[in-house]
Order: sequence, then structure tokens, then C-alpha cells
Amino acid sequence: MIALRRIIEKTAGAAIVAALLLLAGCTTLVGSAVKVSETGGQSAPIVPARADSEDDIIGAREHPRIVASYGGFYSDRQAEIVLARIVGRLLAAADQPSAQFTVTILDTAEVNAFALPGGYVYVTRGILALASDTSELAAVLAHEIAHVTLRHARARTNRVRTSAIVDKVVTGVFGGSVETDQSSNRSRMSLAAFSQQQELAADKEGIMIAGKAGYDPHAAARFLGAMSRFAKFSAGDTEQADDFLSSHPSTPDRIQKAIEAARASFGAPGLGETDRSGYMAGIEGLTFGDSSAQGAVVGRRFIDPKRKFTFAVPEGYTLQNSRGAVVGVAGDGEAVRFDSAEVPPSMGLEDYLKSGWIAGLQPQTVKRQNFNGVEMASGTAVTAQWNFRVSVVRFGDRVYRFIFAAKFDSPRFASGAEQTLKSFREATAKDISQIRKLTVWTVTAGPVDTADSLARKMAGLTRGNELFYILNNLYPGDPVEAGAKYKIVAVQ
Repeated sequence: MIALRRIIEKTAGAAIVAALLLLAGCTTLVGSAVKVSETGGQSAPIVPARADSEDDIIGAREHPRIVASYGGFYSDRQAEIVLARIVGRLLAAADQPSAQFTVTILDTAEVNAFALPGGYVYVTRGILALASDTSELAAVLAHEIAHVTLRHARARTNRVRTSAIVDKVVTGVFGGSVETDQSSNRSRMSLAAFSQQQELAADKEGIMIAGKAGYDPHAAARFLGAMSRFAKFSAGDTEQADDFLSSHPSTPDRIQKAIEAARASFGAPGLGETDRSGYMAGIEGLTFGDSSAQGAVVGRRFIDPKRKFTFAVPEGYTLQNSRGAVVGVAGDGEAVRFDSAEVPPSMGLEDYLKSGWIAGLQPQTVKRQNFNGVEMASGTAVTAQWNFRVSVVRFGDRVYRFIFAAKFDSPRFASGAEQTLKSFREATAKDISQIRKLTVWTVTAGPVDTADSLARKMAGLTRGNELFYILNNLYPGDPVEAGAKYKIVAVQ
């Protein structure tokens, strides 16, 4: 489920990330039913007999755009087989044995899953890496099936019409392509969003479906907890990091309700299939983290090997490559968003800055710049609660945007924004060689191993020990089962 993030005032850190991310997949269970494509999700969807023609049109229209927004298809034969087996059982349990959909694995590290009308369902390789057994992935997919059986997609029709209107506005104002423009994508992403009541209803129904299919009904609560931990880890443990979307129930509340639903219908934990060993075999070799084709974060530097550019953020910032954007967060309540926009070659960068896409822009501050032989333009913007330093860069045939935001303006804030802009340059072969590919592998616990001894196998990665515990849903000091497999992330 995806939606425009609201600024949450609970903490400056959470609010500023919410403001700059703009688009973000909820780290929650979300959904629809699926048939796994054996060609990376590129086959036509197979729609159930009760198909709705309007839903078909919506799904066909938005599918290629959603895939492009998330970095394209990710093809992994083993993972596809695991998905197909789970879906077959879940559909039978949901009394939908003939209802088949196409599932697409998206090439993104985000932990997310969602569905569009017309039988299109998406899971990210990030969610595959975080799940620890088959029952946890089944919980995600069962939640998706629940959204379909409960007819939640019908409630999104008005959002579809809004998306079409936004597409026309984008084309008229900017002369850009609605296929790639960020403003159009924001509207498009809302197609997969559900209300708080729908989410809770799908949680409950999904648990019933998974349990009836023979999977551990407590897996939903377990995986919600894992996603909460991973969200905080990814955001640098910023408070409320797992609850940016105020329109959706908080993770602790959902976990408790999921536990209650599983106990009421099936009993205490310990029932149902988990198939941990089968799942571990299915995700062996899965790409972890950023896809090098989409650019990579190396320390405080972002490197794009395809477009061949790089830039660095000031000390104190933590970078994260998110869908369609790179986001940096500083511990003192500042953040930066870097993304791209469709701007006609004939439009000057100063004119683009003044074209109305950034609220509160002060036109008199807009100035032309050139660093490292790259054409740029910068300005400042002020709203009731935020101060922005905004810059646009024309490199190759693309225009890129830096949006720095802070509650309060200061010389240090201005200096950090300019420092970042001055660091933007063409990437060298040495820069690109710094990109490392990370892969999920498994290790077998020995008779004297503990969670701590296995975690040390990831000590070479930044916060690797902590990441090991989260990926395996363990805590420091926990025992491990001799002979069982556990996930590690290795550098290739």
C-alpha cells in the first residue's frame, strides 16, 4: 500500500523524513491474490471469472508505471516457485480456487507488498529478504487476498479519476511525460492505498485465510514485529519511524490485534506450518539492498553507475536509496531528498525552479550556478513550518533535484546544502568500483553457535551485527538451533 505521506509533528526527525520522502510504501501487510509469472512478472495477468472491466482497465494502465517506479522486475526462479506454491494454497483456503492473478517481484530493497485492480500483485525483494519462513510470506499474501475478497479495490475508483486529472495537469504545465514525472507518480501510488479500517479488516481476514491454508496463523504478528524493527533500523532508529502514515494503524496496535485474532480463531502459538528450511532455500542468492543499476549508497556518497554521476552529503547525514529518490537524514532534524524530474530541454533551470512545483519559493533568491562543469540553479523556499534549500541540476539528458529541509534556517544548514551541490560531478571508474553487491545467503548453525557468534559473520558490514538479528528475528544472547539455517548478507 502506498500513499502520500503526511507530515507528522510528533518528532522533527519523523516529520521531516515524511515531508521529503513524499512517496513511501507502508511497512505493513497489504494486498491481493496472485499467480506468479515465470518471466519476471512480464506476462499478462490472468483475471478471475468475476473480473470487473473497469478494474482490468485500471490495472493494465497502471502496471507498467508501477513497475517503472519501483526499479523494474526482479527475476528469481527459486523465489517465484515459493510464491506460486503459497498462492495456490491460499486461494483454495479463501474459496477462490479459480481466481488467478499475476505476481511481480519488484527490484527494490523496500519492504512492501501491494495490489492493483485487475489481478496485479506486487512483492518486493526487500520483503522476501526480511521474511524468515514460508508462513510469514503467506501472511503477507493472505492479507493481499483478503483485500480482494473484501472488495476493497472498488473504494479506490475516485483515486483513479484523480490520477488521470493529475496526468493532464502535469503534461500541460511542464510538457513532461506522465510516465516518469514525480508529481504524476505521487497520484499513481495512491491507487494501492487502503483505509485504516480496510487494513484492520484485511489483517483479520488474512489471518483466517493463512490459518485455514495450514500456515502458522501467528506469523502475521511475528512479521509485523520484524518489519517494525527493520523500519527503525533503516531510519536510524528515529522515533515513530514505523508510523509515518498517520492514516493507518500503528504497528504495535496492529501486532496486538493480529495476536488476538490468531488466538481467537486458532489458539496459542505453535500450530501450523512454517517451513523455514524450504523458505531459506528459496531465497538463497537473493540480491539485498540497493540494486546497482539504480545507484548505490557508499557511506555518505551516492553513486549512479548508469548515469555516471556522484555526490556526497555532509557529515552527520545518513543516506538511503528509496523508490525514485535518495533521502538523507541528519540527527539534528534536517533532511535532504534527491530525485529527478522531466524538464523540457528548452526550459531553463531558473524558470523550472519558478514554475510552481515547490511551495513557498522566494523568486528573488533564485540564481544560476555551475560547479564541476555542471549547469545548476538554486533558491530558497519558506512555508509555515519548514525552510528549504532547493537546487536543480542538468546532467546529460536529465534534470535532478536537491531539496534540503529544516525546521530552522541557519548558516550551517545553508553551507551543508551548498557543500552537497558542489560535490555533484561525473563519476569516475574509481567511484563506480566502490559499489558492492550484497547477497542473501544462509549459514548452518553449529552445536556451539549462538545468535551472537552467527551475527559476527556480518561484522564487515556497517551495523552488520544488528542487521543479522533483525533479518533472523533474533536478539543478542538468543540461542539458535543446531543444524538450522540462518540468513546472512555477504559481499560479492
